[in-house]
Amino acid sequence: MALIGKALFYDENLSGSGKLSCASCHDPKNHYAASGESSVFLGGHDLNLQGRRAVPTLTYLERRPNFSIGPDNPVSEDAPPIPANATGASHGSKNAANTAASAVNIVPQGGLFWDGRADTLQQQAAGPMYDPAEMASTPSKVLGRIDNAPYTASLKQLAGIEGEASPGFLLDEAMFALARYQIEDPAFHPYSSKFDSWLEGKEKLSSRERQGYLLFNDPGKGNCAACHLDTVQPGRLPPLFTDHQYEALGAPRNRELTQNRNPSYYDLGVCDRQPDGRKTLSSYCGMFATPTLRNTGSRHVFFHNGVFHSLKQVLDFYVLRELKPERFYAAKQNGHPLMYDDLPTKYKHNIDKTDAPFDRKPGDNPALSDQEIDDIIVFLKTLTDR
Repeated sequence: MALIGKALFYDENLSGSGKLSCASCHDPKNHYAASGESSVFLGGHDLNLQGRRAVPTLTYLERRPNFSIGPDNPVSEDAPPIPANATGASHGSKNAANTAASAVNIVPQGGLFWDGRADTLQQQAAGPMYDPAEMASTPSKVLGRIDNAPYTASLKQLAGIEGEASPGFLLDEAMFALARYQIEDPAFHPYSSKFDSWLEGKEKLSSRERQGYLLFNDPGKGNCAACHLDTVQPGRLPPLFTDHQYEALGAPRNRELTQNRNPSYYDLGVCDRQPDGRKTLSSYCGMFATPTLRNTGSRHVFFHNGVFHSLKQVLDFYVLRELKPERFYAAKQNGHPLMYDDLPTKYKHNIDKTDAPFDRKPGDNPALSDQEIDDIIVFLKTLTDR
C-alpha cells in the first residue's frame, strides 16, 4: 500500500492541469517542503493561481496528535473535546525553563495544516488535491486516473471486492495509500541531523552551536524551547521541536498575496477552520500551528502567509516586533506603524505579548543581540537532516 502511495505522490496526472503532483509542492530534495523563494505555490488548471498559504513540510508528522482544545492529558491518547464555546479560554505564559506549566493552557493543539483542520494524513492528502488553487482536481478525475494507471491493478487488488463495487471506497484507499507512504518511508522522519547525533553522543556541537543552543533554551533570551520543545520525549523519542500548539504572533500582512489586496480579507487561522469559528472560537482567531523547526535551516519561506524569507528575518521579528514595529508593519496615514496589520482590531488581544521575547516594551533593550541571533541560527542549522 505504501508503494502504491509513493506512485500516487509523484503522479502529475492526478491534478487538474496534469502537471502537478504532491511532490511538486512537497519537494523531496528539500525535506518535503517547498523549494524556492515564492511565498506561496502557484497552482490551478493553468498554474497561475496563488495558494492561500505557505506550503508546510510533510516531515515529522507521524507523531502529530489529533486537533483538540484543552490541556493535554498525559494518561490518555484521546484528544480533549472541543468546547461548545471557547471564547473565555486561558493562555498562561510559556517558559522554556518550565514547559510543564503551560501544558495546562486551554489552547488549540494538534491537527494538520496551519489551522489543524485535518486529523489524519489521509484527510490531509485530499485537501490540496481538490483545492482549485492547488492541484485543482476532482474526485471523478482522480478516479479516472487511478482506474488507468500503472498502479491500478495493485490498488484494486488491495481494495478487494468493496473497491470493485464502490468508487468512493477505492478513492479512500488511494488517499490511505498516500498516508501509508508518508508513514512507512523513513525519508519523512529520518532523525538524521547533527543534533540527533549529538543526542546520541556521536558528535559534539561547536562553540557557536552550543551558544545558540543555550540561547534557544534561555527563558529570558530566545525562549524558543517554550514552544519548540527540544527535549527527549517519553519512550526515548527524539524531540520534534514543536509543542503542537497554536500561537497568534501578529505576522505582518503579506501584500504580495492577491487575496490580501482586498482590505476586508483576513486569514484567521484556527477560527476559520469551521463556519461559525469566528464566533465560537474567537479566542483563537489569528492563531496558527507552531511548526517543527527540523530542517528549518534549508527553508526560504516562513509563517503561514510566507511573509518572511530567512531565519534572520524571523528572529528579527521575534525580537523587535514591539521595539521597532515600523520595520515590519505598514504605516498609517499619521506615519505610525499599523501594529498587527493582518488581524482585525477585535481579535488583536489574542496576540502573544507575554512570552519572551515578545514581552519587551518600547525603550527596553532587545532580548537578543545580532550576534546572539546569528548564534541561534547556527544552532538551528544542526537540525537539518543529512
